[in-house]
Amino acid sequence: MLKVFSHYFPLHTLQQALFDAALLFALVVGTIWSHSQPEAGFWAAIMPSASAFAVAMVGLNSAMGLYRPVRRRSNRQAIVSVALSVVVSVPVAYLAFGVLPWGGQTNEATQWLVVLGLGLILLGRGVVNQRQAAVLFAPRVLIIGTGHDALAVYRDLTQPLQRSVDVIGFYPSDRDEEIQIEARDILPAGNLVQLVRKHRVNEIVVAVRERRGGALPLRELLDCKLAGVRVLDLSSFFERVQGQVRVDSLRASWLIYGDGFRQGWARTVVKRCFDLGAAVLLLTVALPVMLLTALFILIEDGAPVFYRQERVGRGGRVFKVIKFRSMRRDAEKDGKPRWATSNDDRVTRVGRIIRKLRIDELPQLFNVIAGEMSLVGPRPERPYFVDQLAREVPFYAVRHCVKPGVTGWAQVRYQYGSSVDDAVQKLQYDLYYVKNHTLVLDVLVLFETVRVVLTGEGAH
Repeated sequence: MLKVFSHYFPLHTLQQALFDAALLFALVVGTIWSHSQPEAGFWAAIMPSASAFAVAMVGLNSAMGLYRPVRRRSNRQAIVSVALSVVVSVPVAYLAFGVLPWGGQTNEATQWLVVLGLGLILLGRGVVNQRQAAVLFAPRVLIIGTGHDALAVYRDLTQPLQRSVDVIGFYPSDRDEEIQIEARDILPAGNLVQLVRKHRVNEIVVAVRERRGGALPLRELLDCKLAGVRVLDLSSFFERVQGQVRVDSLRASWLIYGDGFRQGWARTVVKRCFDLGAAVLLLTVALPVMLLTALFILIEDGAPVFYRQERVGRGGRVFKVIKFRSMRRDAEKDGKPRWATSNDDRVTRVGRIIRKLRIDELPQLFNVIAGEMSLVGPRPERPYFVDQLAREVPFYAVRHCVKPGVTGWAQVRYQYGSSVDDAVQKLQYDLYYVKNHTLVLDVLVLFETVRVVLTGEGAH
């Protein structure tokens, strides 16, 4: 994993992106070389622009999720994902020829060859991503522990579509731990430093919660770290690999003394300017869709078109969120709040469509302009459920230290949720966002939201 702008990117994903960028760069240079007669000084102009073109195309498809490692992806989702990348990238690439230095000096056939080559690269990447990924210079990882947590770490590190490390084995932490690992994978207990040197270990994951009573060789772990070996606890591991802060392995001291959770004025100003500009632009583009949605709601179920409901925002302050009404007018006629479910019988026919396409969320752009919400952040919850979840879920209130969002990291990483258990899973992604949020992560979430809507992966 490589940390860029406070966000973790898998090593093999970066290698794939760099390989495709180099391939696309070579395609551009080779095609122009063989199909045109460049003037003097032409190559001095083409090299940087061809590099920028290749990086921009790969960056666009990275944002669309082409390189994102996934745990489970059906053939349909894989096909839709690749098709989406091709449909978006090919027109953008063709239009890019008009603004690049070599666009005016190449003929139509050359341009189409480059665009066709880009499409073939994307199709090839889609096929390769369905197979087990190989990674150059894969780090060698030692897992300390032999219990449930150690097994969970091993499964995360060795998933078929995102394997990017070489797990050399498990180091037993103590005799009382319930063993979940096969005996052949457990290394003999002994001097940890010598074991690390023998197996050329680059990274150690401490998959043990109990740290009292000599369960861990702390002195030897320190020696390993001083020797250049990375040492991770469970919280840091799950943050890096799963993009979430696990509540079951979280301690208040980690939140207090660890990195992240910065809320400086500069970050607030940048985020607010981005929210305002993007919200105004999105409202302008989406206005025709919003007018049609309002008309269809009126035809099917009458007024009101909008639905206003109290939600908890930053600092625990209550505000009224605005959405297109997607449920019947008597959805809560008994006055008792209920979790919305994926197949809720209270949803109208128009409501089912606009919820699937996220059109019902568009009026929240007015909440963004008003400063009550942000484009990206934890989804705001109703006060009734906030009170319930705050009592049952540790650290739930941490998500309220930033503005709630129209979309969020949890929404593009986790499917529709309608229970306390689902709320815990989403909270773990929300905590990751609160800890690491930057403008780069916001842009990534917006692109992923488009991908989720268009590919129908089921996140909400």
